[in-house]
Amino acid sequence: MAKTKTVYVCADCGSDYAKWQGQCKDCQAWNTLSRLSVDSGSSKARKKGYAGQLEQTQTLAEVSAEDIPRLLTGNGEFDRVLGGGLVAGSAVLISGNPGAGKSTLLIQIMCQLAGQNSALYITGEESLAQIAMRARRLKLPMTDLKVMAQTEVETIISVWDELQPKLVVIDSIQVMHLDDVDSAPGGISQVRESASVLIQQAKKTNTILLLVGHVTKEGSLAGPRVLEHMIDCFVMLEGDNDARYRTLRSSKNRFGAVNELGIFAMTEKGLVEVANPSAIFLSRGDQETPGSIVMVVWEGTRPLLVEAQALVDSSALGNPRRVAVGFDQNRLAMLLAILHRHGGLQVGDQDVFVNAVGGIRVAETSSDLALLLAIVSSFRDRALPLGLVCFGEVGLSGEIRPVRNGQERLREAAKHGFKKAIVPAANLPKKPVQGLNVIGVSKLSDALEAID
Repeated sequence: MAKTKTVYVCADCGSDYAKWQGQCKDCQAWNTLSRLSVDSGSSKARKKGYAGQLEQTQTLAEVSAEDIPRLLTGNGEFDRVLGGGLVAGSAVLISGNPGAGKSTLLIQIMCQLAGQNSALYITGEESLAQIAMRARRLKLPMTDLKVMAQTEVETIISVWDELQPKLVVIDSIQVMHLDDVDSAPGGISQVRESASVLIQQAKKTNTILLLVGHVTKEGSLAGPRVLEHMIDCFVMLEGDNDARYRTLRSSKNRFGAVNELGIFAMTEKGLVEVANPSAIFLSRGDQETPGSIVMVVWEGTRPLLVEAQALVDSSALGNPRRVAVGFDQNRLAMLLAILHRHGGLQVGDQDVFVNAVGGIRVAETSSDLALLLAIVSSFRDRALPLGLVCFGEVGLSGEIRPVRNGQERLREAAKHGFKKAIVPAANLPKKPVQGLNVIGVSKLSDALEAID
C-alpha cells in the first residue's frame, strides 16, 4: 500500500513545503498555503519506474511536426478564439462572471457536435432538468448528447472510461472533488487535484476537455493560480448580464494566438456570433459631437473599429477625477501629462472621463493618439469629422510611434467608408488606399495641427 505524506501548497504559485509557514518564499504571498495529502511511494518503486526510460528519448529533429488536426465547432467566433478549432487531447478552461453565458455557449456547441462526435456533458451545479429546459428553449438537437449530474471525480473517470467520449464538459471545476483529498469542494487542494486528474485523463484518452471556471469579485480566475498553467487554453467570457453583447478573449493558447477576441450577441436563440464586429462599435449618430473619434485597434488576428469618447469638464473637487472605462487608468494619467508638456494643453483642473464604446476593453497602445485627440476635442468643444479615423502610440517625449499591421488597419477603415486617417508617419502606406486620405504625423503637435 502506498504511503501518504502531507505537504503544504501555495495557491498562487503552486510551490510546496514540508511544513506550514505564513509566507510563500517563491512568490512572497502571505497566508496562501493549504494542506494536501499525496502518495509518496517508495524510492525503490521510483527507481524501477525510471529504469529503461532513456531509450524512449529522441532528438527534436525526429519529432513529427505535422499540423495538428482540429475539430470545428461550427461557431466561427469560438473557433477563431481557439486558434482554428478544438484540438484532441487539449484542456480548455472557460471562465467568466455569473450569467455571462458560459453554460449557454457550451450547451449550444455540445449539442451541435454530439451528432457526429460522442460527447458527455457533466454538470455539478445544475440539475439535468435545468439543462434540458435550456436546450429546449434554445431549440437545440438533444438526441445525441449524453448528460450526467455528478461531482465525484472518481465516478466521472469510471463513466469516462466506459463511454469513451470524444468531448467532455465539466461544469464547473470548482464543485468537483476527490475522496482522498482532505478539503472541501472548491478549496485550493480540491480544485488543483481534481483538475490534474481530469486533465491527465483527457491526455491519456486523447479527449477534448472543456472546463468551466468561476471568477472572483475582482474578475480573476477563482482557485489556485497553478490551474492556469495546467490547461492548454484559457478563455474569458466577458459582458454584463443586461448587456446585449459578450466578448470572448483568450489569454493563453498553446495552439493559437493569445488576446484573440470573439464577439457574440445574446438573443433568445442563445449566443449568436457577430459577423461584422466593427459595426456594433460604430453606432454613432449622424451629427458630429465633441469628444468622439474612431480608432482602429488590433485584436488577435484582425482589426476592429471602435469609437473612443472623452468628456472634459470643470471639476468642483480639489482633486479632479480621472475615470477610464475600457482603457488603462494609469496610461490615461500618463497621456494627460504628455498632452500638457508637449501639446500645451492644461487639464489639471478638469475632470476627465474616457470610454470605449460597446464595452470592449482596449489593451494595446495604438489607442493613445485617439484618446488624446478625443480629449482635445472635448476640451475645446470642437467636434471632429465623422469620416476621421486614427491610431498610433504616443511616447513620453511627444513622438508618435508606429504600430503593427498598419496597412490592414487602413484597409479596414476604408472598407467602412472613412475618408481621412491620421496615423504615425512610419505607418504611411507605400501605395495609396482607395478612398482614404492618409496623413502621417511624427509628433503630437503635428497631430493637433491636423485636426485644426
